[in-house]
Amino acid sequence: MEELIVYDRAELTAQQTISADLYARFIEYLDAKPKTVQTYTRALRQFAAWISSQGITRPQRADVLAFRSWLQESGHKPTTVQNYITATRLFFQWTAQEGLYPNIAEHIKGATLSKEHKKDYLTSRQVKQILSTIDTSTLQGLRDYAMLALMITGGLRTIEVSRANVEDLRAAGDSTALFIQGKGREEKTDYVKVQPQVEDALRAYLTARGAVAPEAPLFASTSNNSKGSRLSTRSVSGIVKERMRETGYDSERLTAHSLRHTAVTLSLLGGEDLQRVQQFARHANLATTMIYAHNLDRAKNKCEATIANAIFK
Repeated sequence: MEELIVYDRAELTAQQTISADLYARFIEYLDAKPKTVQTYTRALRQFAAWISSQGITRPQRADVLAFRSWLQESGHKPTTVQNYITATRLFFQWTAQEGLYPNIAEHIKGATLSKEHKKDYLTSRQVKQILSTIDTSTLQGLRDYAMLALMITGGLRTIEVSRANVEDLRAAGDSTALFIQGKGREEKTDYVKVQPQVEDALRAYLTARGAVAPEAPLFASTSNNSKGSRLSTRSVSGIVKERMRETGYDSERLTAHSLRHTAVTLSLLGGEDLQRVQQFARHANLATTMIYAHNLDRAKNKCEATIANAIFK
């Protein structure tokens, strides 16, 4: 067992240096999910490595700004810069709160994030093509068809697909529903309505799979090494990507998350209002749903066609 270290607050304040112990104490203080803790730990390690490389032991506000500039100039993605600066800002907020070090990062902004989606969505015609190319004469084909159809019509995230169990298929009103553990949730309190065509595909897959326990994963591996085991989010992403490639849609902007984009986009194109789509997509903020609506407004704009008709007709 590690020896419990008792810190003298007055001594640390007098030293006014940032040490590895201080980073560790902050991480231990955090009340957050493991993934968030990992992100903050990685961010603070990067900050610690950078100030060390600069010979800095008592960082000032200008140093945090210089760290942000270094991140941007080093080619880090805006989301990474945002996460790293957020972690640094919270760290110094905590040191000031504890009387250990002044809050030198107060009000320092991260990065300007684009409101445009980084992944493309599919048209209804493209979705039909992808589904139609899946050979459902095999267990793997039955699984992939059912999974993609469910993801598209339910707007599911890969983590929600991975977490789904057979027993999560239950009734909700007069519909069959899949209860899901959504993003940031501890329990399976959300659900998506399973459309008849999708339910038929799911039942066909489960029948071909044979008897399984209720708590078994809804979508399982078919490989010899891991047959019957739960698909990871990476496996789900890989399956979707491969099915897209087989139909000729091989683009870095087309991923498993594109199926979720497709679900939201087709809902709005079909005339559903923003509040209904927000509820369906399980967006915590309506502004997220409005980004889709804004993008579609531009897509519907026919100015280019109007100009072309005036010139060429």
